[in-house]
Amino acid sequence: MSGEVRGGQERESTTHCPYCALQCSTVLSGERGGVAVRPSADFPVNRGGLCQKGWTAPSVLAVPDRLLTPLVRGADGELAPAGWDEALDLVAGRLREIRARHGADAVAVFGGGGLTNEKAYTLGKFARVALGTSQIDYNGRFCMSSAAAATAAAFGLDRGLPFPVTDLDGADVILLAGANPAETMPPLLRHLESADLVVVDPRRTRTAERAALHLSPAPGTDLALALGLLHLAVTEGLVDKEYVDVRTTGFDAAWESCAAWWPERVEEVTGVPADDLRTAVRMLGGARRAYVLTGRGAEQHSKGSDTVAAFVNLALALGLPGREGGGFGTLTGQGNGQGGREMGQKADQLPGCRSLADPADRAHVAAVWGVDAQELPGPGRSAYELLDALGGDGGPRALTVFGANPVVSAPRAAHVTERLKALDLLVVADFVPSETAALADVVLPVAQWAEEEGTLTSLEGRVLRRRAHLTPPPGVRTDLEVLHALAVRLGQDAGRFPVRPREVFDELRRASAGARADYSGISYARLDAGEALYWPCPADGHPGTPRLFLDRFAHPDGRARFTPVDHRPSAREPDETFPLYGTTGRVLAQYQSGAQTRRVPELVEAAPEAVVEIHPDTARRFGLADGQTAEVGSVHGTTRARVRLTRAVRPDTVFVPFHFPGAGRANLFTGDALDPRSRMPEFKVSAVRVTPAGERP
Repeated sequence: MSGEVRGGQERESTTHCPYCALQCSTVLSGERGGVAVRPSADFPVNRGGLCQKGWTAPSVLAVPDRLLTPLVRGADGELAPAGWDEALDLVAGRLREIRARHGADAVAVFGGGGLTNEKAYTLGKFARVALGTSQIDYNGRFCMSSAAAATAAAFGLDRGLPFPVTDLDGADVILLAGANPAETMPPLLRHLESADLVVVDPRRTRTAERAALHLSPAPGTDLALALGLLHLAVTEGLVDKEYVDVRTTGFDAAWESCAAWWPERVEEVTGVPADDLRTAVRMLGGARRAYVLTGRGAEQHSKGSDTVAAFVNLALALGLPGREGGGFGTLTGQGNGQGGREMGQKADQLPGCRSLADPADRAHVAAVWGVDAQELPGPGRSAYELLDALGGDGGPRALTVFGANPVVSAPRAAHVTERLKALDLLVVADFVPSETAALADVVLPVAQWAEEEGTLTSLEGRVLRRRAHLTPPPGVRTDLEVLHALAVRLGQDAGRFPVRPREVFDELRRASAGARADYSGISYARLDAGEALYWPCPADGHPGTPRLFLDRFAHPDGRARFTPVDHRPSAREPDETFPLYGTTGRVLAQYQSGAQTRRVPELVEAAPEAVVEIHPDTARRFGLADGQTAEVGSVHGTTRARVRLTRAVRPDTVFVPFHFPGAGRANLFTGDALDPRSRMPEFKVSAVRVTPAGERP
């Protein structure tokens, strides 16, 4: 697909939507203040469609409060405009001072799953080479970490969908566990139309409304449900024994872990009728082409990795992964959620999903970077643990943030906000004044999606070209230029941190060569020529790998691994004081922390404020009326939201979207329990009470 075309006299640029991991292809036309967007008709993922956010994406390019000059907090406590040299000199000087006084790990970096591959790669390199710190992680830890941990253990590598999205077109049955694509990525529905959907979700979402079967478990019980489904697959004779014997290991241990989860016990724990469990397994087991897909609803738990593992076990028992016409996958959320976790901004990883703890991986990347492998720091803190440690004894004293808004997106948001305020130095690079930027000592204005070149990796592992349609406004720099300027001021050779995305990509190709996520055969030239390239792509002439595992899984013996797991309660269950489950998620018109979408009038009109969805019977029980302002409180904090009565939510559950700022932050009531493997926070289950605003029980 060409990068730039002309329609009449108007220049057009083919690029991709700035939002979710579908990365719908779009064509931009017009100049700043009047950019128009239309979907590309020939891109297989969106096929000429866009969601409401995609159609309105150009509005963010011209928001009135766009950051156009660096801001530095003065002695009066206010942010004031400053020149670039002044701002960068200040940042570099303070970073040097803090390192000298407290050590390299006293400075930290927080990245984002929306950064291009080139920026994510450079950010990880900047942290470990220019700063010498182990303290780097990113907001993707809040998104895909549990799925990544479980699928890497099962299959030997982590790619959200190990097959193209278009493979779903021919499915007979698809089980969606904790996913609501009708609101989070609507164009995906075009690929689900022929399938009977089995939707696992405590809410009757727009996706569940389309389902042939909706299973509505109590929040935090998805793991028990998955164990029950595997139990039934065995007892109903639906296990593909030849596949299990030839292509997997560990089945007996997995069966032992779920043998006690007979349907009636699962019904008691989850609330899902035993007959519905039987129907779901028979639908999957009887289908010629079946898929099991998970989303954040199954993953954002203190046992999220085990929950995904249990659904993987089900898929393996049915013989689905690694064959055409079936499989297991996870629906990546953020725009570059896949590439962002492969390029080295994750606390324990180097580019290509190489391990910071592996001597060979360290040596390979160090050679590409031109440094001694012994100089590279080891693994650091995970995202929440990093934020929790800010400003404390032994924790970082300085933080640089690129592409994230943790004041809204992090769990225990009030606590995290206080930790950010405790820093000696907070630096935020952004293109709008986010809630996190409002706390910063230095704010650096950077380019946004339609103003930059680069690559992103979609949820299906396909590497895509982002193309600039506009030049950044005067006074704005790219993230690569900012990192280059800071690295040079910190004593690095200028050539070590390129500012041209193409040069960075060529370097990351070398850094990933031979790794699990091997990009070495992918180039801008091949992408610009229109090739559809999925990693791994280990050589210039290699066609890429759209479908993984058809011959073997990525473990040395070529077999997939069953993982024995067992259900356990969430970190905090409802009780007399906090009698309800509180859960969080997304709505159609907003995205992530809302820093972009809350600046688009059409999207604000559609979803203007935080709401708490509550069953009418539950509302009567607690004296709440539709449209009333309520407080949703837990042991961690309280969110204010407007009551929305709906029978789409269980009577024991309330739902609050997490896109809104201030007192409407859903993450004011979420806790800090972490998955022991993935370090994913438990966003999806909190014990809460709901009261009329201003009242206390």
